[in-house]
Amino acid sequence: MLQIVTPTSLSSLSNPIANTMEHLSLLDNHIPGNTTLITAVELERFVNLRSLALDFCDFTAEMARVLADSNHVPLHRLSLLVHSVSIMHKSLDNMPKDENWQALTRNSTNLRVYIMAFDVKSDDMLRILKPSIPLERIHFDSYVTYVSGAVVDLISRQYDKFLTHFILMNDVIDMSAFPDLSDNRNEDPLVLLAWRCTRLSLLAVHGYTVWAHNLIAIARLRGSDLKVLEVTEESIEFDQGELADQDVDPVHNFIEQVSLGLGRPWHAVMDIELLSVFTEPTRHFYREMQSFSEGI
Repeated sequence: MLQIVTPTSLSSLSNPIANTMEHLSLLDNHIPGNTTLITAVELERFVNLRSLALDFCDFTAEMARVLADSNHVPLHRLSLLVHSVSIMHKSLDNMPKDENWQALTRNSTNLRVYIMAFDVKSDDMLRILKPSIPLERIHFDSYVTYVSGAVVDLISRQYDKFLTHFILMNDVIDMSAFPDLSDNRNEDPLVLLAWRCTRLSLLAVHGYTVWAHNLIAIARLRGSDLKVLEVTEESIEFDQGELADQDVDPVHNFIEQVSLGLGRPWHAVMDIELLSVFTEPTRHFYREMQSFSEGI
């Protein structure tokens, strides 16, 4: 019930209802102020919770401790929305430390986490991404800020055993100046992600420069296990050397090489609206959170 839940909504639930609830999704729509829709004390009543979705700034170290308690059933799915507006009005000071994540995963061995970050600065993401988070899906979406290569590199090193979905969206107006994650780096961070994260099954990119030879490498590294590879046409760049070869059509050769790597016909996404993730971010978060928690 978007825009209907208030800070008093949960406290009005009776104990029998709170005790039996298995799925709980609470977002505050980033109304300015530091109100929170749930406290750690209230969460203690939800002993059968298997799936939880919250604003990241509301998910505190104390909440993680409550969920890690043995009187709670193991949590299976945790979906967290990190929004720059929420960070501005609230704080990251109370977020779980790595030891809190370790304690939570000891009690919930099958826990998997989905994070969507909207216009979040890279410095904040480097603080948020603790090593012990069992991160399975991450989605970056932005209009103002963009993700750094350092953040992508950290994700590929810390979550190589868990990561299945990686989405990188940058809805910039200036199509001529997409950020290049591989700037001043020996290896492209997206190629390293595909190499390290052997469970990666979905990769979607728009608004970041993806070099054609790197996309070919990604397709070859993950092959048919990469079930979804969506890159918008305007995000793909070719080396001058590739364009200078008069004997080969570089675009045709590129599409052929990616298709061979994946083991199926492949084409770049010609229209951003055809991207599977092209929706208003909060709506996409809800849709993805629901599919993430299905069958739990």
